[in-house]
Amino acid sequence: MTGAAIGVAGAGAFGVALAVALARDGTTVRLWGREAGLAARRESLRLPGVRLPEAVEVAENVSALAESGPILLAMPMQALRGFLAAEGRDLLASDLVACCKGIDLETLVGPAEVMQAAGARGAVAVLTGPSFAADIARGLPTALTLACAGPQGKALQHALSTAALRLYRTEDVIGAELGGALKNVIAIAAGVVAGAGLGESARAALVTRGYAEMARLAEAMGARPETLAGLSGLGDLILTCTSPQSRNFAHGAALGAGRVPVAATVEGVATARAAVRLAAAKKIEVPVAAMVARLVEAEIGVGEAVTALMSRPLKQE
Repeated sequence: MTGAAIGVAGAGAFGVALAVALARDGTTVRLWGREAGLAARRESLRLPGVRLPEAVEVAENVSALAESGPILLAMPMQALRGFLAAEGRDLLASDLVACCKGIDLETLVGPAEVMQAAGARGAVAVLTGPSFAADIARGLPTALTLACAGPQGKALQHALSTAALRLYRTEDVIGAELGGALKNVIAIAAGVVAGAGLGESARAALVTRGYAEMARLAEAMGARPETLAGLSGLGDLILTCTSPQSRNFAHGAALGAGRVPVAATVEGVATARAAVRLAAAKKIEVPVAAMVARLVEAEIGVGEAVTALMSRPLKQE
């Protein structure tokens, strides 16, 4: 793997940021995306002001990435399965690293199982954790979790780490996936609290109880508790529940303030619905996720959601 180019499928903000970060460290990167004119402009519309270094080669078609080493799949979770079935077949022999956070709504599985079901023959890994694309692109210090159950995890960790991007490795793929997915749901709820002006005390309580909910469901799905307490769980939760840069937090804040959210990919919307279905199958209560699922579907209003959470039976923490 040493010296091999790294492929990036997806030229959204996160895919471009990763390409820039890896190329800045001297790695050749092949980047493919749907954005017209990217090769000529050398700047993505999704990440304005960030120029692609010379080491980033913009590929005309996705099959060109098959000539690379590991391939980062930087696309929304709900698009991953369709991409692999329709356009990513040539990539399945390569080591694949999913850079999306969520649960597939149709199959109720995470990105690793989606890649395996598509016929992946190389290593299957997930890159997740507390990060904003703009920070990574600017070279600001960022630490992420690389989850890989196979022996290739260590090689991938070294191939994808840079001077400013530090990767920690875990074999608990389920825990890393669910931490990254479920925190988006709690971030929407935290945004609702902020947008509705309910105060910082309410947000602290919501995030704390949301974390307990995340851990409860993840452990029932086979995750390790320590994974949820790491970067891919608690670390990402802290970031997305405290910063308006988070699309999930911003979406919730708009809902809380009675505004129509700006149209964008907000993974927590689909994840809330998936989490409720998974929790029902495991007979686990997830009141925050259930509230978010109903709010984003406009089944209830903010006042009704707050009343429902505050009127739950008193119990021991």
